[in-house]
Amino acid sequence: MSVLKTTNLIKRFGEFTALDGVNIEVNEGEVYGFIGPNGAGKSTTIRILLGILKATDGEAKIFGLDAWEDAVDIHKRIAYVPGDVNLWPNLTGGEVIDLFVKLRGSNNKSSRREELIGKFDLDPSKKCRTYSKGNRQKVALISAFSSDADLYILDEPTSGLDPLMERVFQECVLEAKSAGKSIILSSHILSEVERLCDKVGIIRHGKIIETGTLNELRHLTRTSLVVETKQPLTGLNEISGVHGIEKKNHAFVFQVDAEELDNVIKHVSNFGILSLESAPPTLEDLFMRHYEGTGKTLKTGVGGAK
Repeated sequence: MSVLKTTNLIKRFGEFTALDGVNIEVNEGEVYGFIGPNGAGKSTTIRILLGILKATDGEAKIFGLDAWEDAVDIHKRIAYVPGDVNLWPNLTGGEVIDLFVKLRGSNNKSSRREELIGKFDLDPSKKCRTYSKGNRQKVALISAFSSDADLYILDEPTSGLDPLMERVFQECVLEAKSAGKSIILSSHILSEVERLCDKVGIIRHGKIIETGTLNELRHLTRTSLVVETKQPLTGLNEISGVHGIEKKNHAFVFQVDAEELDNVIKHVSNFGILSLESAPPTLEDLFMRHYEGTGKTLKTGVGGAK
């Protein structure tokens, strides 16, 4: 069942087209990874889903309701965490969490709230003005996951968190998924997306350029092979679909297009295989295929390098 769906979503700011026919679909109990560098259109899409911006054309629906016209009803069932959280400076973290709980129609301090405060190692008695960026993110995440939302919209939610807290966040996402909740996760941390997401959409210059499950997308990238043979291995450079051949000690290291993998293995086996290591393509491989040479940066691991 579709929880969130955009159809040919277009957003223009004057003569600039920020979104150009964006199609996204998130089903019940599904985690959708929404990736792309800064300026690609992720945040604009999310603002339209939240009813903050009105689309120039196309359609955005959540729970079958129009994201712009029915924003008030939709917000009763969603939880949102931005990448840069601003809080009331004179309230404590605990007071802010309680405020968000009350806004959702509950006056009770839930055991889930206390559990999450412990997991995220947050001191809720401190004033928000004393919090670091990471602690402000913790307040937003605790507020979101304490609620009984049906859809979580997370826009760079782990910005400012250390690796240990990122793992706690990932546990929360998986728990929400196992409870049948839906999540749209915008992130620069590709290993996070790869671990958590059922489907991925890659956006570039306001257009979705690839979408599907990780298994569906991996056929578009190359498999890495490390091969050592009994007899000297020759003829690799003559086989279609083989790239980046390197000799390391007694082994050959290279990449193979998915559709040519069978032919390459048959060729290599003629030389007597002593060892063969195969590494499946990663989300990073797919992402870099589209962004190589654009000067954009991304994080490739939890707390990893850009």
